[in-house]
Amino acid sequence: MNRKKVLILLLAAIFIGLFFWFDLGRFLTLESLKQHRDYLVNLYRDHRIATVAIFLAIYIMQTALALPGAAILSLAAGAVFGVVMGTVYANIGATIGATLSFLVARYLFHDTIHGKFGPRLEKINKELDNAGFNYLLFLRLVPLFPFFLINLAAGLTKIPLRTFFFGTMIGIIPGGFVFCNAGASLATINSVGEIISPRVLGSFALLGLFALIPVVYRKLRGAKKPTG
Repeated sequence: MNRKKVLILLLAAIFIGLFFWFDLGRFLTLESLKQHRDYLVNLYRDHRIATVAIFLAIYIMQTALALPGAAILSLAAGAVFGVVMGTVYANIGATIGATLSFLVARYLFHDTIHGKFGPRLEKINKELDNAGFNYLLFLRLVPLFPFFLINLAAGLTKIPLRTFFFGTMIGIIPGGFVFCNAGASLATINSVGEIISPRVLGSFALLGLFALIPVVYRKLRGAKKPTG
């Protein structure tokens, strides 16, 4: 591994270490958000551009480094910026952060993984060439796997950057809206877990299945073609 890659890993480790060393996670809790909501709202009222810029920087770093607190940040976006703009800002932060994570994983490990497992990954890469956007939408809509694992795993495939970016941006809109909408009514929330009800999860799953319809149709159509 060359020096640039080692430096990137070292910087990431330092930032993650500082986060836990200074216990910054204590600020990313529901209790802390409720306690400081009025202060944040006033800060946004007096310094709109700076507040949005700081929020985006925090959200991007949190997502890129896979730090805890994404749900609280989305709630904060709804509580401070309102449902619509909160969803927009949370989406921007999460998408850029995920893309950075994707690019770092691709730069650091893509060649090594493909050097060792290239032939085994050809089938996966071929499938992603045909329907990578649909699969990514499904994974973003249906919370089966941790968000950061999808970022890292996608970086190890040959899925195009543009596909990853727009698939992520579109796929996280429903979830972001749900949390920002809940954040707009922050006083009524007692725990983060109560935001995602079975009904909401079912709706996400249904949306995810819709995203796979073109893939299923293409496979069925291919299976019906005469083999010659």
